[in-house]
Amino acid sequence: MRTARKGSVEMPAFVRQLVKETEKRVSSFFKGGRGGAAEGEQPGKGEKEEVIPSPYLDRPVLDKLMEEGCARWGLTYALGSMQGWRANMEDFHNCVPQLGGELADWSFFAVFDGHAGSMVAQHCSQHLLGHILATGGMGPEDDPEKVKGAIIEGFLQTDKHLHSVARREGWERGGTTVVATLISPYYIYFINCGDSRAMLCRSGQVCFSTEDHKPYSPLEKERIESAGGSVSFQRINGSLAVSRALGDFSYKGAENRTPSQQMVSPEPEVCVVERSPADEFLVLACDGVWDTISNEELCAFIHNRLRVCTDLRDVCSQVIDLCLYKGSLDNISIILLCFPGAPQLSAEALHQEAELEDLLESKVAEIYNELCARGEEPDLLSVLTVLASTAIPGLPPGGGIQSKRNCIISAYYQQRETHKPTLLQKLDPDTNYISKVIYMELVI
Repeated sequence: MRTARKGSVEMPAFVRQLVKETEKRVSSFFKGGRGGAAEGEQPGKGEKEEVIPSPYLDRPVLDKLMEEGCARWGLTYALGSMQGWRANMEDFHNCVPQLGGELADWSFFAVFDGHAGSMVAQHCSQHLLGHILATGGMGPEDDPEKVKGAIIEGFLQTDKHLHSVARREGWERGGTTVVATLISPYYIYFINCGDSRAMLCRSGQVCFSTEDHKPYSPLEKERIESAGGSVSFQRINGSLAVSRALGDFSYKGAENRTPSQQMVSPEPEVCVVERSPADEFLVLACDGVWDTISNEELCAFIHNRLRVCTDLRDVCSQVIDLCLYKGSLDNISIILLCFPGAPQLSAEALHQEAELEDLLESKVAEIYNELCARGEEPDLLSVLTVLASTAIPGLPPGGGIQSKRNCIISAYYQQRETHKPTLLQKLDPDTNYISKVIYMELVI
């Protein structure tokens, strides 16, 4: 991240290993616990062990897919995506900054959040735009009604084509939500089918956001029940948590009803917003983001980060980390689109960021030394627990203490390096072998 920091500290290999070993506990601290039985806890007498595979991993997959690019008319963008705690990665995306031909000044971006498998999301990420363009409703005249009609027809054609592929490939259970934007020289078209979400920030405030399609929403529930379904536990027939999606054909079999009248509708909601010089940035993200952060919080956080960071990939990475530390258990994907009016690097903001990180480093050192003075082992979780209850001025708006977790961890391991002799003096002869190996690595 390009901030005002004097430089990043390269952690030794053994420290990286320690980070991995404490990742689960530390993440649990920020999430307030994942619930369920404690690790290693055995079922009580008479209880049967759960045979259904867990949709979650024992520890998150933290590798990130990052992309960036730009359009000739001044748009810059970045994508960040991470599997997280989910057992499988089911998110896909499509970034086309320039459509080409007579639509060379048009852009298309989309996030596809798959469920019950990844094949539908992957297929739609490759074919949806083609079906929209094939309608012929988009052209230089930029007629909003024609464009809206082309988008809806493109979705319906995609779902129809997908049905034949699904029957052939056995994807009847799979589906995907879609959130997308089509940006023309004059308008921003917001496209939503499901519970992923798009948000536009203008003049530092949330200007527009799409509405999530959930089964318990009054109009969605009415359609579901009219198609012969029910809504229980906020899900269709107690199972599916979204009411609009491509795929999910087991919910689309009601006779004498159009595709848009089925329990799960493939018809997107399309909204048009006229472009403005005050437009700053636009976010497309799956529900793995929105489950943990509100529109206003994310708008404020990104607005703040753009003033201290010039790499949009780093901003996306920070959003992903923030959502993970705030408790997201889902795949996490975000596309950040910046217009020419986006916030720029600020010397004042850089100075404030440096002061904040210096303050956090001093607080970590203070807590570490205090715990040592009490004769307690200052592990990372203990330091984080004390720090979380401490008033810290200047934290990024919308991010809080979770958004500076990486800085805190780095400061903690700097303290461990400083206190190596103390740790060795306290080494108990009866300490288990693994702990001895770690202490020996501290010496090396």
